Amino acid sequence: MSLKWKTINIQKPGKKFNILGHMEQAYDVVVIGGGPGGMGAALGARESGVARVLILDRESEPGGILLQCIHSGFGLHYFKEQLTGPEYAERFLNKVIDDNVKIMAGSYVSGIAVDSDGTKQVRVLSEDHGQVIVKTRAVVLSMGCRERTRGAIRIPGTRPSGVLTAGLAQKFVNMMGMLPGKRIAILGSGDIGLIMARRLMLEGCEVVGVFEYLPYSNGLTRNVVQCLEDFGIPLHLSTTVAYIHGRDRVERITVAPVEKDLKPDLSQARDIQCDTLLLSIGLIPENELSQSLGIRLDLITGGPWVSSTLETSMPGVFACGNVLHVHDLVDYVTRESLLAGRFAGEWAQGVRRPVDNIRLIPGDNVRYCVPHSLSTEREHTIYMRCKTVMQPCKIRVGNLMEKKLRFVVPAEMIMLKIKPHLLDKFHGDTLRIDILPEDA
Repeated sequence: MSLKWKTINIQKPGKKFNILGHMEQAYDVVVIGGGPGGMGAALGARESGVARVLILDRESEPGGILLQCIHSGFGLHYFKEQLTGPEYAERFLNKVIDDNVKIMAGSYVSGIAVDSDGTKQVRVLSEDHGQVIVKTRAVVLSMGCRERTRGAIRIPGTRPSGVLTAGLAQKFVNMMGMLPGKRIAILGSGDIGLIMARRLMLEGCEVVGVFEYLPYSNGLTRNVVQCLEDFGIPLHLSTTVAYIHGRDRVERITVAPVEKDLKPDLSQARDIQCDTLLLSIGLIPENELSQSLGIRLDLITGGPWVSSTLETSMPGVFACGNVLHVHDLVDYVTRESLLAGRFAGEWAQGVRRPVDNIRLIPGDNVRYCVPHSLSTEREHTIYMRCKTVMQPCKIRVGNLMEKKLRFVVPAEMIMLKIKPHLLDKFHGDTLRIDILPEDA
């Protein structure tokens, strides 16, 4: 028995594609989320040899946040060229279509049940067909992340209009053709905030400054240079917004320097006139579904605890992309998601990798590392972030290897490859990773 619903036609040169067509009641791999992570996972699953792969996405079309990121800079690592967000998404969407991956857009996953034989029943709410139950052997979680809001950091003051997240402002400007205001202040130096500072300047707005409570930027160095310095937009480090003023609309903000205990020094506070405050204060992995399944989460990343195959604590459920840990580059999301999809496809075919026998331990100046455990059977790519700025420095992986780096900053992901022959020399069940001064 098959179900039929609304189809979406995608135009390519000389060819017309139908993404959805008919949906079967059972699939080898179901991917939850249609952003770059979800599309990469679907392609990885197909590469593993499985035939029936389904992507579930709550938006009306796949692509995720990339669709509103019209600036260039995507694909430098994966495609070796600069692409805009929509261009990057289109390349993968075309691959997904060519590989006969089914996509169900406008759908919400409300829960997952597991049968006694390990089969997963994914409960899906469709805009057109109500509730649908999809059976699958393996699931890949790729729901992405969301922005922190004013409520997350409890900025004092009134509650006027004109306070919104940088990502929402990006959607207003790039997809809806609306400006959020004329005189803009930005709290937080995350990459979306930096990019929006430049975008709003190009649209004729005045950006009065970017205020970051830490002593260093939380965005990529290239974005600080290209989006702020090249446009003369001031970046105020160790400074925060202490109060929001305004009745119906933001009228001004009070900013103050931050002391060593990260509390604002109100004796040095000053007011800045503005009509809009954008918040770029961090991202949170979308793990409500993971929590409902009882999946073990990492308290630091906010995402699932995963093995070297990117399998969560629930057998047959894998995770990748920003739902696992927040990435700085979409290229890294793609590489990680392709692996997650391949391992999910193997699981669906009955392939069981040996259980990991080494647990990774974040050491000095290492905030977290993913995956959380390793196997001695193959090469591994480890993603990590540091706690504080350090230069020059080196990464030390137990007594196996050291790698020198010019500098590390918390805003930029560190990627490290470990070859199997190094792990063959290791004896023990825990492996510590440290970031140390070069002369340590």
